[in-house]
Amino acid sequence: MKVAIIGGGIGGLTTAAALHKIDIEAHVYERAESFQPIGAGIGIGSNAMLALQKIGVAENIIQAGMPLYEQRFLNEHFAVMNTIDFSLLKEKFGEDNIAIQRAELHEALFDAVDSAYVHFNHQVVAFTQMETGVTISFQNGQQQMFDYVIAADGIHSMFRQTLVLNSAPRYAHYTCWRGTTKNKNDVTSHVSSEAWSAGGRFGWAPLANGDVYWFSCVNAKANDEYYASMDQLGVAHLFAHYPDPVKRLITEVEEASFLHHDLYDIAPLNTFVYGRIVLLGDAAHATTPNMGQGAGQAIEDAYELMSALETEASIEQAFARYDTRRVTKTKKVIQRSRQIGWAAQWEHEGLIAFRNTVFTYVPKSLLFQSLTFLFD
Repeated sequence: MKVAIIGGGIGGLTTAAALHKIDIEAHVYERAESFQPIGAGIGIGSNAMLALQKIGVAENIIQAGMPLYEQRFLNEHFAVMNTIDFSLLKEKFGEDNIAIQRAELHEALFDAVDSAYVHFNHQVVAFTQMETGVTISFQNGQQQMFDYVIAADGIHSMFRQTLVLNSAPRYAHYTCWRGTTKNKNDVTSHVSSEAWSAGGRFGWAPLANGDVYWFSCVNAKANDEYYASMDQLGVAHLFAHYPDPVKRLITEVEEASFLHHDLYDIAPLNTFVYGRIVLLGDAAHATTPNMGQGAGQAIEDAYELMSALETEASIEQAFARYDTRRVTKTKKVIQRSRQIGWAAQWEHEGLIAFRNTVFTYVPKSLLFQSLTFLFD
């Protein structure tokens, strides 16, 4: 069986490792010319860590990550409005939430796949699906036939946008900066925090290497040139209304990690399976980052696909099981994450006062229960 995984990101590499575990020798085709582990920080939820354990690639990620025991939600003065006790997830489900450098996560997954199965400089320019297989044409002039294709080619997936009309990414109406900065003992270990105000949202999490991963979001129109051209000092000015250490984290950011992106998701799809082509990760269910589940859901995809292919009687049945399990769950993640971002980005002072007051009285047990669907 000849299987192609299109995309060498987190979803694609995790899927390769998972399929190799059950002796399916899938090959990864990546458009970049070489391995390029980049990015700032990323959160990996307990649910995704469970999947990584079952695939057999969790050890290096745990060693490189910072376990998070608590999530704090703050107002603009950094008064705590509410918290989620992440340690309860460890007690109940057996794994920690992890904060990690995205590059370290990417590298750990890359190292888990035999390099002979990863092919760089292979950007897909066209594909044709037939009853007997899928023909793919690459920009480098090569053309190959595969029995099955797993499209893990990201939110702008050419496979999804070809197979599914009107599936272009939809803008979340806010823009975001990210970065990593040295921790100077002003960020508490094992605790992630997020502050909400009329002037924008700021969050951070400590990393195991002594850095702090941070993000900041403001409402904006798409492709706003003013925000796109903003440097660290400009971003620090936007968030100057917050207490320390916000200004320091922004202005002392490591240059290579300082990133800016408008945030998008895609409207939930009804299926991820199109004959011999399976959508996976952001290609199937790109979500806003408000639940920290973007990478996690791609990792779960890989595990569920592996499990289905290992236990079902046919590939068609395996794909059907994968589809049933993943479409429903990821739809809930997309919708809930978008709702959280909508409420967190409110600018009207009256609405903010109402939100903050009500949020303070939400039982912590209810906030914890709101996450348990991730383990279904």
